Amino acid sequence: MPGSDVTPPSPNPLLRRRAEEQTQRTLPHLAEKAQELTPEAAQLLIHELRVHQIELEMQNEELRRTQIELDLLRARYFDLYDLAPVGYCSLSPDGLLVEANLQAATLLAIPRANLIRQRISQLILKTDQDIYYRCRRQLLDSGQAQRCELRLVRGDQSPVWVSLVIIGAQNPDGTTGIRMVVADISERKALDSALQEKNKELERARQVAETANLAKSEFLSNMSHELRTPLNAILGFAQLMALGAPSAAQQASLHQILRAGWYLLELIDDILDMALIESGKLVLLLEPTSLSEVLKDCEEMIQTQAQESHIRVNFLPPAHCVLLNADASRVRQVLINLLSNAIKYNTKDGAVEVSCSQRGAGRMRIQVRDTGSGLPAEAVDQLFQPFNRLGQGRGLTPGTGIGLVMSQRLVKLMGGDIGVESTVGVGSVFWFELNLAPG
Repeated sequence: MPGSDVTPPSPNPLLRRRAEEQTQRTLPHLAEKAQELTPEAAQLLIHELRVHQIELEMQNEELRRTQIELDLLRARYFDLYDLAPVGYCSLSPDGLLVEANLQAATLLAIPRANLIRQRISQLILKTDQDIYYRCRRQLLDSGQAQRCELRLVRGDQSPVWVSLVIIGAQNPDGTTGIRMVVADISERKALDSALQEKNKELERARQVAETANLAKSEFLSNMSHELRTPLNAILGFAQLMALGAPSAAQQASLHQILRAGWYLLELIDDILDMALIESGKLVLLLEPTSLSEVLKDCEEMIQTQAQESHIRVNFLPPAHCVLLNADASRVRQVLINLLSNAIKYNTKDGAVEVSCSQRGAGRMRIQVRDTGSGLPAEAVDQLFQPFNRLGQGRGLTPGTGIGLVMSQRLVKLMGGDIGVESTVGVGSVFWFELNLAPG
């Protein structure tokens, strides 16, 4: 067949040349050996050579298949490398970019070919370069991957916030390079900046509100003192007139004056206390306070109101001496507020019970149970709001609407808790807990 004696060119000229040189060296020796072979030995040698040739051809085919698979894997690797959602870069030991994927070039808005051989420091905003150098130093010192956030400079000179993860890598020449993962975090940084600005605005608004609240409390405190002086005079003159045997009509008018005056004085006192608490000027004297004495004082103080309202009040003092770590006058104020409400909002011929129980180590609970109409859950949630009397303001029952709020804040200032449990048609239980005196 024409051309059958033509040897196909070797894919590697160097290997072909070395093979030819080795053939030239061994050919004379093989020729001499061939002359000494018998026909049978020559036949066997030819057979072995053909078998060896077939083995070589099979190995060559296997190598070709392996090469094709490697080419496919290499193509797949480069697809994943270039189409990754983050930037990948490789740096030389002296900080030059030697490789960058498509995402890195897109993030920096610089053609990939122009990135190669650029110094990484030239792509970092000058004010952030120290961040990178510290991160690189930590990598070299610890050998562990490092992370930092800084701003890179895009091709149009605009900064972009990125997160960098850098790891050490061994180069083929034995030097240590750096592999870098770059992720765009500019959107998150913008949200963080907006959140910080919003927090600053809220802080400024809070400071303005606190200033206004303190000014309001100061005004109420001063106004309460100014109102109390003329009101005491009005009440004093009304009481003097009542002692002078007035007529029935005058007596009724004086009764209205005194009733309204005492109610207004109570309101002024409550507002003054609220103003003192909100302005931080209320001074409490926390000292060992006998619970039994407080209960006895409150029983005497509430007796007249209970008799006028036909309400039975039963006090159950503790079985042994209990000392609270509290301000005695403020404990009495809280308990009188709860008792007064229990009487005012009770049913006809109802009852009120005051009891005490220890709640864990170092805590005592005082509770006031009434037989009133009770409150629904939604009303209970509004109980401790200033001036919210849950619609009672339109009725005949007097009240300021801030007694419970005052009680709550006083208990909190004494380190305690206050709460309520109520059932419609059964009644309510108002309670507060205070710490026991140490020792």
